[in-house]
Amino acid sequence: MENVTLKINGIEVTVPADYTVLQAARQAGIDIPTLCYLKDISQTGSCRMCVVEVKGARNLQAACVYPVSEGLEVFTNTPKVRRSRKVTLELLLSNHERKCLTCVRNRNCELQTLAEELGIDNISYEGERNQYEVDDLSPSIIRDNNKCVLCRRCVSVCKNVQTVAVIDATQRGFKTTIASPFEKSLAEVPCVNCGQCIAVCPVGALREKDNTDEVWDALADPDKIVIVQTAPAVRAALGEEFGLPIGTPVTGKMAAALRRLGFDKTFDTDTGADLTIMEEGTELLSRIKNGGKLPMITSCSPGWIKFCEHNFPDFLDNLSSCKSPHQMFGAILKSYYAEKNGIDPAKIVNVSVMPCVAKKFESGREEMENAGLRDVDIVISTRELARMIKQAGIKFTELPDEKFDNPFEEATGAGVIFGTTGGVMEAALRTVAEVVTGKELPSIDFEQVRGTEGIKTAVVPVGDMNVRVAVAHGLGNARALLNSIRNGEAEYDFIEIMACPGGCVTGGGQPIVSARVQMDVNLKAERAKALYQEDKNAPIRKSHENPDIKKLYEEFLGEPGSHKAHELLHTHYHARPKF
Repeated sequence: MENVTLKINGIEVTVPADYTVLQAARQAGIDIPTLCYLKDISQTGSCRMCVVEVKGARNLQAACVYPVSEGLEVFTNTPKVRRSRKVTLELLLSNHERKCLTCVRNRNCELQTLAEELGIDNISYEGERNQYEVDDLSPSIIRDNNKCVLCRRCVSVCKNVQTVAVIDATQRGFKTTIASPFEKSLAEVPCVNCGQCIAVCPVGALREKDNTDEVWDALADPDKIVIVQTAPAVRAALGEEFGLPIGTPVTGKMAAALRRLGFDKTFDTDTGADLTIMEEGTELLSRIKNGGKLPMITSCSPGWIKFCEHNFPDFLDNLSSCKSPHQMFGAILKSYYAEKNGIDPAKIVNVSVMPCVAKKFESGREEMENAGLRDVDIVISTRELARMIKQAGIKFTELPDEKFDNPFEEATGAGVIFGTTGGVMEAALRTVAEVVTGKELPSIDFEQVRGTEGIKTAVVPVGDMNVRVAVAHGLGNARALLNSIRNGEAEYDFIEIMACPGGCVTGGGQPIVSARVQMDVNLKAERAKALYQEDKNAPIRKSHENPDIKKLYEEFLGEPGSHKAHELLHTHYHARPKF
């Protein structure tokens, strides 16, 4: 890439020719404030917080979209620039519900940070304010437009990245708002509950539905046995809520914190992931050998499942019939575990800690129960768990590393990588390849399905078969992949799809990271590193070698794909209206 040299505040800076002024300033160590900008998601220049003076230009220019050029001269801190930014911010605040101390985003709000940095100590434009009803009908997402700053990041991620497109700007001028068609609730449109809108919102206008009070109530009930399980991706991000660097694995401290919160048993959803591989791998081999519907597509991601139900009903038969790992594990806890320990399953409250707010919707699906009991009773996000730990006064970073409880202590490295894109595929290949050949693989690291590329494809030798596989993360990539199959442009045997870009590590329930940090840090890659490191260090790295899973089949399920396994661990899906 050709370079150009420009001046920023009188200092020469040499940068690639395709940079914007915002990128060039950042390389030069100059921080220009932004609000609507979010790397790879939103570059619209609409909020006007990043304006700069450009020599020769009549008006101030938005640095996030203004291209660099040879000899360009830019000024980022003139009186005119500072005055413009301050006026813009005061106008935004004048129509913003400023209940900061009771907002879920207090101290992690980009608007709040800007107000502090720009020295806002008074709002000069107090006057009429728009008032909106809070949309809290969705089981996963609450939308409060009284806090919206019209940055449109949520619109960009929903429409352009996820291609779900159930929200957009409506009305004009002062009455502009972000809404669903015909002013419907998110619960009444084909929202897939992925929560990526929450993850990109700079303020508290979008948040997860909080279920922590239900957990506290269950923990306080002496007649309940409260069991918690934590998804693989939670350990890769929970530490960020307590000041640890992005991508710091905190598995041991997390187990210790859960125990101190009062849960009767603390388990790892990685066990459910290992169980999923046994069932899913068996299903894949059966389809390949017996002429079943191919490609088989993974069913671990509830946001993806709902997206498929709305947009690709012709692919519903391609979905694996397996429940997701936490739902499988929940079913086992209320059957095998309860029976083995002489517990009335009706007294068990299963709590799942998930990186994904779509799991809240999933746990309430009518299909997710057995014998009249829900597989999972309550789902909380990584953020909600962090709030509970803080409310309990637990000093997280000072906790010792502890293990999960028996009898499901020995989850494998294959289970832990479920939390990143390509992980389910890799875990399945490790087991399927060895089951087919009866031989140990020389290497179990399937590098061809790793990484953050939107769609990855490979042909993997499995015994005498060449298995054609594909991995997609982010629903826009899923749409492109399925359309290529629909159009006859590609053929596969096995596909992994994750609703969220990067997989569960960047799910809608994970700690929210500011746009400023995301300019320099690849969240997908950094959090994934934590999971791959745990996998690498695990004493057992293949699901079919998990001794707890072997024992489960010997004592209870019989074999993968058995009648009992199907009764407890498999489900079905149905078409939903496209809009």
